[in-house]
Amino acid sequence: MSHLEQGSACPVPLRRGLVLALWLSLGAAVSLGITRFAYGLLLPPMRADLGWSYLLAGAMNTANAVGYLVGALTVPALMRRHGPATVLLGGSALAALFMAGSGFLTADGPLLIQRWLAGIASAWVFVAGGLLAARLGSVWPRHAGLMLGLYYGGVGSGIVLSSLAVPAVLTWAADRPHAWAWAWWALAVACLVATGGLAHAWRGLGSLGLTGAAPPVPTRPLAPAAAEGPAHTGALLRAFAPSLVGYALFGVGYIGYMTFVIALLRDRGTPAGEITLFYALLGVAVMASSRLWAGLLDRHRDGQPLARLNALLGLATVLPAVTHAWPVLLASGLLFGAVFLSVVASTTALVRHNLPAARWAAGISAFTIVFAAGQIVGPAVVGWIGDGPGGLERGLVFSAGALWLGALAAWRQRALP
Repeated sequence: MSHLEQGSACPVPLRRGLVLALWLSLGAAVSLGITRFAYGLLLPPMRADLGWSYLLAGAMNTANAVGYLVGALTVPALMRRHGPATVLLGGSALAALFMAGSGFLTADGPLLIQRWLAGIASAWVFVAGGLLAARLGSVWPRHAGLMLGLYYGGVGSGIVLSSLAVPAVLTWAADRPHAWAWAWWALAVACLVATGGLAHAWRGLGSLGLTGAAPPVPTRPLAPAAAEGPAHTGALLRAFAPSLVGYALFGVGYIGYMTFVIALLRDRGTPAGEITLFYALLGVAVMASSRLWAGLLDRHRDGQPLARLNALLGLATVLPAVTHAWPVLLASGLLFGAVFLSVVASTTALVRHNLPAARWAAGISAFTIVFAAGQIVGPAVVGWIGDGPGGLERGLVFSAGALWLGALAAWRQRALP
């Protein structure tokens, strides 16, 4: 019998849950912080070395997003068959393999395939980790928002690691052909080390009975509002339609910033040290955001958190397009980092508040799919705009507009009756 099934006779200390959430956050670091977002640091040297247009550079992250969509579509069946913990570990190991592969390639087609494969693995890791974080929160319902925030905040640790490691490796390998390849290999090693940490989290979650394919028995009855939910996929999509639209537009908008903001700063001649500071502070803000927005996610069962956070993110995204002032640019990075992963956490919280535990995987997968669809559009469109007369600044205006439209859509989401 698991600790969950034993009820309150032998309560599990909250400290243990927080530590497990931090170990679990390594999955978020691998899936997005490294596998997805480190590419923004590698885009400028790869573009200069390989003669890419911004459209092709954006297409690399579009390929990654297509892979993420494939991963999101396949992960529910994988989790039912093997359990989320196995999917989490396997996906993380594959992500390390595919990241290493990118360092051996220079042709456009094989690189696009490699980014596609990395996207599949990252979706497996991110969705499985999010489900496990939601289950972990069910052990301490009053702190569920914090648990989710800690998990998603792991993306920030991946961003900080990338912001420090990639410039250092590029400098060290500057005299070698294709210096950027060494950065891919260094990031692959980081993913492999994180996989070892996830194995430790697996053991801890297993002792709580949280790693199986079936959801655990909660320590207390579900709240009346969560006792029943949409029984079929069609009903679930209709019930969450406003927030699904808002989240898809979030995917369109945020990825343009994360793909091209470093390239924009490089094009403006920003010193390398200032770019490292900008990206590292963005990552630190991601890590801090778990505490900043936990209360908002716990209080609301409707779409208000998604709407408010999308609106703030639109503001952060448009700032580099309208000013060169360094303090404002730093503020943009800090605000963006403090908000964007909490948008992701808000959808998991929305699912957890409004659906029974047995439907959490279906709900999280639905949001992940529309998120991936949005990310497919964003990089290519912003890259295409960036190749035109308006440059990357106009591309970021497009991204901000998508985020604000997403805020309006999410505002219409009501709690499920």
